[in-house]
Amino acid sequence: MQRINREAGFRAREDRLKALLLRGLAGDNAAYQVFLTELSAHLRAFLRKRLVRLPDEVEDLVQESLLAIHNQRHTYDPDQPLSAWVQAIARYKLVDMLRRRAGHEMLNDPLDEESGLFSTADSDAAEARRDVNKLIAELPDNLRLPIVHTKLEGLSVKEAADLSGMSESAIKIGVHRGLKALAALIRGTL
Repeated sequence: MQRINREAGFRAREDRLKALLLRGLAGDNAAYQVFLTELSAHLRAFLRKRLVRLPDEVEDLVQESLLAIHNQRHTYDPDQPLSAWVQAIARYKLVDMLRRRAGHEMLNDPLDEESGLFSTADSDAAEARRDVNKLIAELPDNLRLPIVHTKLEGLSVKEAADLSGMSESAIKIGVHRGLKALAALIRGTL
């Protein structure tokens, strides 16, 4: 029952934001301002979950995402879920920020190897996660998105289908084939 209520709430928010955006694209500036205001709250929550260790970056990313959404609003296809389009833009902004940070941190890494002496299983696990994320990024969207949504983000098959615009069976097939392709990548046979 709770899942049904959550899905109904998600659908209602999706429909409301989509209607506001479409009215904004048709020239209704007030609706567009409401769209941006409400969307910023959703983006903030989305990014806050992904940047638990970097809370100071959330507001900058919300603003960058809103700017990108505004600049790319003409590319939105009304036949597609708004959440998938917005989430793709926000993810690209998040990845860009993480790449910038990684590049900056690499420039500031100490040159000595003393840090290896104190490495822990946690750092090894983080390194393994980074490696798996790199391999997942190599997969095509029809395999990558089902894995990311269901296995990494913990969404249900239905939620993943709604978010990505794919059918539920395509999500299940994508997870199965994606995990097989990922295993092949890990073994180095793909």
